[in-house]
Amino acid sequence: MSLKGTTSLLFWVLLSIAVISAVVVSGNSEGDALYVLRRSLSDPDKVLESWDPNLVNPCTWFHITCDQDNHVTRLDLGNSNLSGHLVPDIGKLVHLQYLELYKNNIQGTIPSELGNLKSLISLDLYNNNISGIIPPELGQLKSLVFLRVNNNQLTGRIPRKLSSIHSLKVVDVSNNNLCGTIPTTGPFEHIPLENFENNPRLEGPELLGLASYNTNCP
Repeated sequence: MSLKGTTSLLFWVLLSIAVISAVVVSGNSEGDALYVLRRSLSDPDKVLESWDPNLVNPCTWFHITCDQDNHVTRLDLGNSNLSGHLVPDIGKLVHLQYLELYKNNIQGTIPSELGNLKSLISLDLYNNNISGIIPPELGQLKSLVFLRVNNNQLTGRIPRKLSSIHSLKVVDVSNNNLCGTIPTTGPFEHIPLENFENNPRLEGPELLGLASYNTNCP
């Protein structure tokens, strides 16, 4: 084989190794983040038993869906009898589109790092025992369509940054302990009032420029 042919072959071998390495590194990074989540959760029904950190990527784990490039796009753990808390590492799953953790007994707060999930379409955390605020960083999720955090122990205001998410179609924050007023601009123009009910400290829809609310809400 000529020197030119050898050089060309070497180039393609190195390129293939680089591509494979990139996939492995990405897969390991996402797998590491998911394994941190697993360690933060109590799993009496062993739904996370297949989450083996020694595998090249998490795409073979149950309740995980990946795209053709082995990036994690779905996490489906709704109604799985899980308890524990969420971890900031979830924010490393930058290709995630669906985060489904509804109907568990998850406690603690919503990590602000979820604002890094720029591809997220659905965030379903309803029917848990989550406390703290709705992070304003969720306003960075410009692809978000479904935001359901109802039936938790959330406090504070509804972040006004959510009003800038034009893709948002469904918001449900009912049955929490939110305060302040209900946004009325952007996607909130079309959200029914029942999706805000049973928040004893939450005032009615804000009347921009017409009313001043003193709600003692931080």
